Amino acid sequence: MKRWRSPNVMIAIPGASIKKLLMLIILGCMMMFMLVGALTSLRPEYRPSSSSLNDMAAHFPEETFIRLFALENRYFAQLLPKDRRQTNYSSLLFRLATSINPDDPRSLLGSELPGFALYDSKILIAGEGTDYTNMPYESAPPLEAMLAERQASVDELEQANKNENEKPVPPPSQTTGGKKVVYIYNTHTHESFLPALKGVTDPDLAFHPTVNITKVGEKLAEELEKRGIGAEVSKIDIVSELLKKGMKYSQSYDMSRQTVVAAMKQNRDLHYFIDIHRDSRRRKYTTATINGVDYARVAFIIGGENATYEKNLQLATALHQLLQKKYPGLSRGVIEKKGAGTNGKFNQDLSENAILIEVGGVDNTFTELFRSVSALADVFSDYYWQAEKVEAPAPAEKK
Repeated sequence: MKRWRSPNVMIAIPGASIKKLLMLIILGCMMMFMLVGALTSLRPEYRPSSSSLNDMAAHFPEETFIRLFALENRYFAQLLPKDRRQTNYSSLLFRLATSINPDDPRSLLGSELPGFALYDSKILIAGEGTDYTNMPYESAPPLEAMLAERQASVDELEQANKNENEKPVPPPSQTTGGKKVVYIYNTHTHESFLPALKGVTDPDLAFHPTVNITKVGEKLAEELEKRGIGAEVSKIDIVSELLKKGMKYSQSYDMSRQTVVAAMKQNRDLHYFIDIHRDSRRRKYTTATINGVDYARVAFIIGGENATYEKNLQLATALHQLLQKKYPGLSRGVIEKKGAGTNGKFNQDLSENAILIEVGGVDNTFTELFRSVSALADVFSDYYWQAEKVEAPAPAEKK
């Protein structure tokens, strides 16, 4: 005969097992809250992030998120212009389904045409003659092209130093008292210039291990020191470090980030961080004539994938405006870069006073580059001392 278990019979669970289960639940909740607390207290550069979520969120304008908040609190809608307070759900759904922005035709072609992602950049402030056809860009060279032996003209570099040193700078009325407050480095250390490379005419081959953009960074530090602002220059060759560690050229910013973080830990006085690059554009876009003298034009690059990029933008905007006043036409403007094919942060999430500056292009001479660096140091010193004056505590009143 078969014995059937009654469906009404309950299996008893020992009291000890229930206690263990409750303890596990409580411990699990505690560990979850501790993990969340630890993650949210980390500095931004150490927090885990999802590139897929970031890319998806990048497809939507800021207004979309304000409207989401407005669904819970209607007062958020007052932040929007009156003519845009009503949500266009059809457009929103279309963008979600296709990644195409009806208001921006570039989104239709960006994923189809090779190299079109270059125009994901946005002109925040346009300098003289700057538009979407001539924005700064950097071409990643093949490794063998970068490492090829090339003869550089040291005479051209020496002449540039001589020309700039003949222009005396008045002794500064104030100094940083020996403190190094500006950190200057180069993420793409081997970027060079055709006039300094003997027999090289191909802009894609404008690279050299010693006569390169690092000389421009060193000159900027020298000019800042003349104006009383202590500056430290990185001596680390990023390209050589990449080779040592078997890393790709596209990982240059990961490597330069390590140098910046290390510098910040070693010197707490560092307050400004400047990454100097050169553009891949040709001479007509990267050269300005001011009072009959040729200068290498500069452009300020802001990483659009940095959550607090507004602070970096304030610094870049101030320097652009000062250049416009003193050296009209020298600045090409302020450009935001993000999306596929670019870093998107450029280490600017490490400090609100971090900027990337493109100085000149492949066809500029060191004489032109050093003139521009001198002008840049001139306006930076104006900005720095004014900022120091504003931040200085007011003197105590005498009783």
